Amino acid sequence: MKYCGTAIKYGDNVDTDVIIPARYLNTSDNRELASHCMEDIDPSFVNRVKHGDIMVAGQNFGCGSSREHAPIAIKESGISIVIAASFARIFYRNAINIGLGIVECPEAVNEISEGDVVEADMDNGIIFNKTTGKKYETAPFPEFIQKIIENGGLIQSIADGIVK
Repeated sequence: MKYCGTAIKYGDNVDTDVIIPARYLNTSDNRELASHCMEDIDPSFVNRVKHGDIMVAGQNFGCGSSREHAPIAIKESGISIVIAASFARIFYRNAINIGLGIVECPEAVNEISEGDVVEADMDNGIIFNKTTGKKYETAPFPEFIQKIIENGGLIQSIADGIVK
């Protein structure tokens, strides 16, 4: 799985309440969720995110409540993968369940800047900052996670018999 996009960067402890504020949780429309993604921390996000962009964040990304709405809003907004120094465990699993690629790589996070063009090769565990020419190694996605993400999430993967 390979991703390439412009980095949109956030700091530490970005919680699910700022990823998708609770006042929007009364909808099951993924596009509606995406239209409010990050608005309390970055009102410009929805107007500047492009399909394939890469979200980069610090420590403890996705802390807070266990709502699946947060990774859904990120994925539906067009973000292809989230690279963070670390993730809240529930967010990590929810992201995989809905088919959003995520990877921990603190070194890359520390050196990637907002607006850098980043390529992530998760088959081989390589993150390459095309703007600076720096390369970072991380654990590649295990094959079963690759299959879940490629298939659009865990539920669809079970329905298609890819994951049992």
